Formats: sequence, C-alpha cells, structure tokens
Amino acid sequence: MGFEEWKAYILCVFSNICFAGFNIVSMVSLNKGMSRYVLVVYGHAFGTLATAILVLLFERNHIGKMSKAVLRDIFFLGLLGAVFGRTLNYAGMEYTSAAFASAMGNLMPSFTFILALLFRMEKLEIGKVSSQAKIWGTVGALGGATLMTVYKGVVVISPHTHTNTSYHQPSQAFLDWEWIKGSLCLLTSMLSLSAFYLLQTATLRKYPAPLTITGYMCFSGTLLAAIMTLILDHNLSSWRLSWDISLIAPIYSGIMIYGVATFVQMIAIQKKDAVFVTAFRPIATILVTLIGLIFLRDALYLGSIIGAIMIVLALYSTLWGKMKEKEKKVMENTNFEQGTESKLEISRV
Repeated sequence: MGFEEWKAYILCVFSNICFAGFNIVSMVSLNKGMSRYVLVVYGHAFGTLATAILVLLFERNHIGKMSKAVLRDIFFLGLLGAVFGRTLNYAGMEYTSAAFASAMGNLMPSFTFILALLFRMEKLEIGKVSSQAKIWGTVGALGGATLMTVYKGVVVISPHTHTNTSYHQPSQAFLDWEWIKGSLCLLTSMLSLSAFYLLQTATLRKYPAPLTITGYMCFSGTLLAAIMTLILDHNLSSWRLSWDISLIAPIYSGIMIYGVATFVQMIAIQKKDAVFVTAFRPIATILVTLIGLIFLRDALYLGSIIGAIMIVLALYSTLWGKMKEKEKKVMENTNFEQGTESKLEISRV
C-alpha cells in the first residue's frame, strides 16, 4: 500500500484527533464558566474567517450562481448547525461529560439513515442483507443511546482515589434527571446535525463549492447564534474574552474544526467516501474518554460503557450495510458498461 493509499487513513485519524481536542477544549471552557451561547457565536465567527482564507486559496476561481434556493439552504444550515446542533451539544456536555457527548456522536449515521428514509432520499429493501444490517444498526444505536440515558450505573473507572465504600453504590443508577436532561439535549443535537449533513449534501449539489458553502454556513451560524445569545444571555460580561481557555476554545473550534478538519475530511471523502470517513469516528470517542479520565477527572459509568459499545457496534453494522449497497451499485454499473460495450461490438460486426 503506497503513500497515496495511506493518506486517507492518516487524514481520517488526524481529523478525529482534532474532534477529540474540540470536545475537551469546549468542556474545559464551559467548566470555567464560559457561556455556551457565546462559545457558539465566537466559534462560528472564527470559522468564517478560517474558511474565507481557504476559499481564497482553493476556490477563488469558482464561478457559480448563488440562487435563492441556495441562500435559503444556507440559512437553515446555520440554524441546524449552530443554533440547535452546537448549542444543544454544549448544553448536553455540561450536564453529562465530554466522553458521553462524544459517544453520542456515533449516533449520527443511524439518525441520518432514519431521516433519509423519512424524506425518501434512501430506499429500504427489507429482503436484502445490507438493508437488514442498517435496520439492526439503527435499532442497536437507539437502544444503546436509551440505555446511556436512563441507566447511569456504578462507577467503573474514576481518577478519584478515596476509599469510601459508598462511592461504588449505584445511588443514582436509574433516572438521574441531570443526566437525562443532558442526554436529551445531546440526542436532539445529533438529530439536528444529521439533518444538517443531509441538507449540506443537497446544497452542494446545487452549488458544488464545499469551502464556500462552509464559509457562508459559518457566517449564517454566527448571525443566528448572536441573535439567540442576545435573547437568552443578557450578561454583557459573557462576551468578554481573556487570554485563557475562553479564547482558545472558539479559536480552536473555528480554525481546527470548521477550517482544517472540514477541509481534511473533504479530501478523505474524495479519495474514499463518506462511509469510510465515518468509520473512524470511534477514535475520537476513545481519545476523549482517556483524556477526560486523566485531565478532567471524569468518572466512567457502567451504563455509559455498555451503551457506547452498543452504539459503536451498531455504527459498524450500519456502515457495513452502506458499504455493501455501494459495492452492489458499482458492480451493476460495471456490468451495464460491459453490456453496452458488447452490444456496440456486435453491432460493428
């Protein structure tokens, strides 16, 4: 396997390291008292600047008509991505943990599959093995998410070293309301981001300039999130940035996530496909869990471990089904081309 083949693997691992860092940096800034609403605004503002630079470097000569339909899509991309997606993600992270939020992120392929079915963007043939794999993957992912939501369980791993025997008692194993509130925020966030990715795909068909669309999306998200912040957060001091994590978090999310990671993933998708890129998502979950245990002193609960394993297994079941469908389409197209060539040769004879 040459370097060109390895490049897609390296890019996917790198992008997931970026996403792991995003969860940790965001969690630290929220713990330090930064407003989740302001973090969304500044993150998208820095993302607008980062993508503007990338557009000048790579898409300066793109000529395309920005229709009303594309502008409408950009508005909803900002609404789904910034206002609902990121804000609820930060809220869920505050109520649970960075590792829990990252594990919930593996639900997106299943949610995307459900939404694609509802909007008739994907067909379901129950008799086929690939469709059955996607169904079981979706059911397993939802089951894992439900388990993580309603069952917290005993602490399995904790950085705390005290020996209090009551520490291991599952006093809030079921129905921890703060945990459930955070889980619901994260589930809504993942659903919103899944709709966001579907809409982004449709928008790129109308205006095939991914960096430009990302830039406009960040700008739309900045404006909409700013309006949301003015309505929900009346504390003017929340807007103040200091030379600490409150400055690093939005710069990191803007540059590394909306700029570098987005660009890197687009290259990987061009070399492989979206299914290949998504398959590396659990790397970020593992990294966030380890960093959370070591640096954030997060405890790891039994319900989270079992639920996360279910979601990751379900993720690969869904991805396997998608891969099989793609292989079948490629085979059908190849057979069609070969059949067409044979007919042309016969007609020439």
